[in-house]
Amino acid sequence: MKFVTFLYNDEQRLGGLKDSDTTKIVDITDNFSDLHSVLKADKLAEAQAAVEAGTATLNIDDVTLLPPITTAEKYFCIGVNYANRNAEYKDGSEAPKNPSVFMRSRESFVGHGQNIERPPESHQLDYEGEIVVIIGKEGRRIKRENARDHIAGLCVMNEGTLRDWVRHAKFNVTQGKNFEKSGGLGPWMVPLTDDIDLTDLQIQTRVNGELRQDDHTSNMMFPIEFQIEYLSKFARLKAGDIIATGTPNGAGARFDPPKYLVPGDVVEVTCPAVGTLRNEVKDEIV
Repeated sequence: MKFVTFLYNDEQRLGGLKDSDTTKIVDITDNFSDLHSVLKADKLAEAQAAVEAGTATLNIDDVTLLPPITTAEKYFCIGVNYANRNAEYKDGSEAPKNPSVFMRSRESFVGHGQNIERPPESHQLDYEGEIVVIIGKEGRRIKRENARDHIAGLCVMNEGTLRDWVRHAKFNVTQGKNFEKSGGLGPWMVPLTDDIDLTDLQIQTRVNGELRQDDHTSNMMFPIEFQIEYLSKFARLKAGDIIATGTPNGAGARFDPPKYLVPGDVVEVTCPAVGTLRNEVKDEIV
């Protein structure tokens, strides 16, 4: 099943999609206000049961999908995590000993089907397809072997990046990673189950149907469980926190000439275990 956060009649609501029919939503808002609250209250199993027992009444095409979590406290992003991605830099550097980490704001993301915006300050908007972990159980100094116990589920992300703005300063990328509505997050959260192998997930990115990125988590330099262990050493991971686990090679900046996104482009990020996040690019209206 899948949890969806959506707008209907201008009201944010929570529902679920049954595996038997992913075109209709079971609305569970009367008992569970939002997914973040469900996770903080440790009621994910109860919410799943409510979806399975409920009746699907809303067509998914009649609602606006939002990011699964709209009020996360922390949005962690892991940089240069796939081995092929590190090789793209061609600077002769060895594989890093520790992961690169930066943060994003909730305002920098839109949901599935919504428009990603190219700001007037830069025409170097790029895509980065990523698998996302949503934390379900609070923890600090979590051991790698216990990391799965702290994961609520998975979604995917287009970690949209303004390439020239990530080079505005010597040591940080924050500016180019946080333009409002520059990335996508969704389309829903798939709860983590025993049959999901975090070391063998595929991630693909297509632009206008053209395959640009294609890799597996088995090629990560820092696996997902390690990321949770590492991040929780310096930060308390809380229910609802987001971890974008890294993007493969094939981003637009690495083509010659670069293939930056332009208005009208459609970006699709797919993880077969989750689904496909789809966003069209538009110019921001100022």
